[in-house]
Amino acid sequence: MNLAGYTYQQDRSTHLTAEITANATSLSLASTDSVGKGIIEIGDELIWVNSYDRLGNTATVAPYGRGYLGTTAATAVTNAKVTISPTFPRFAINRAVNDTINAIGAQLPALKTTSFTSNSAVSTYAFGNLNIKSIVSISYQDVGPSKAWQPIRAWSFDSNANYTGFATYDDTGVASVSSDKVQTITINGNFLSGRTVQVVYYGTPTAFTATSQVFTTQTGLSASVKDVVIYGAIYRLLAFLDPAKAAMVSPQADETDSKRPFGSSISVTKQIYALFQQRLNEEIRNQQAQNTIRVHYV
Repeated sequence: MNLAGYTYQQDRSTHLTAEITANATSLSLASTDSVGKGIIEIGDELIWVNSYDRLGNTATVAPYGRGYLGTTAATAVTNAKVTISPTFPRFAINRAVNDTINAIGAQLPALKTTSFTSNSAVSTYAFGNLNIKSIVSISYQDVGPSKAWQPIRAWSFDSNANYTGFATYDDTGVASVSSDKVQTITINGNFLSGRTVQVVYYGTPTAFTATSQVFTTQTGLSASVKDVVIYGAIYRLLAFLDPAKAAMVSPQADETDSKRPFGSSISVTKQIYALFQQRLNEEIRNQQAQNTIRVHYV
């Protein structure tokens, strides 16, 4: 919606009147008035249409047309939306969103938790696949009806532990499967066996793998970071509008360039990027204020 100016700019669209398989080469459409030879979009897939029939409202896909430009050919149900020559393809938006999530992870990591059961005979616990950046706090659940969580103040963290010594430990400290990278926490001090120990840590945000996933649940980032990701994706997409016009040589292109000169999107991109940086810095300060790393003994 931000890219399209809410309702100002709308891509032309129609819909399927019959479901299609992942290898179908003929599409039944509600209307072919706006369809021409070129790209259409159904779901996250781009399809190259080679020809169309105005009377039968059908479109014929080129032999190379399914899964065009590296997208994945997929089935589609009746009444699925068909977008004609999308300005910003969904797969490109998804990629820009994930690129932004991966990029901000170094400055704005996700706050995550994990837990394990204590053992008085063990002082070092291994984590196999958490990719911990730093530990915020460690605490254990006290004995008795109070259910209080007592902070553990003496511990040390090894982000690149000896793989051989912990090759068969998973992320709960229990021997089970091997891992290529092992991280360990060594706890100094005595407390009862069988207590639940909770570790709050900063980890790498997780990119999306499906459009139905919830932002906070999938990424591990707070809901307030959502607009930061949106601004980051927008400036990544807007940066490629001008190169698309660079090769246009025609009277029609010259007329368009007189109203929208080459380079005009760069100023907009800079404004969005500045807003992205502002919101990113605000969220970094907000996270540092809310989740201060506790002082501990090593």
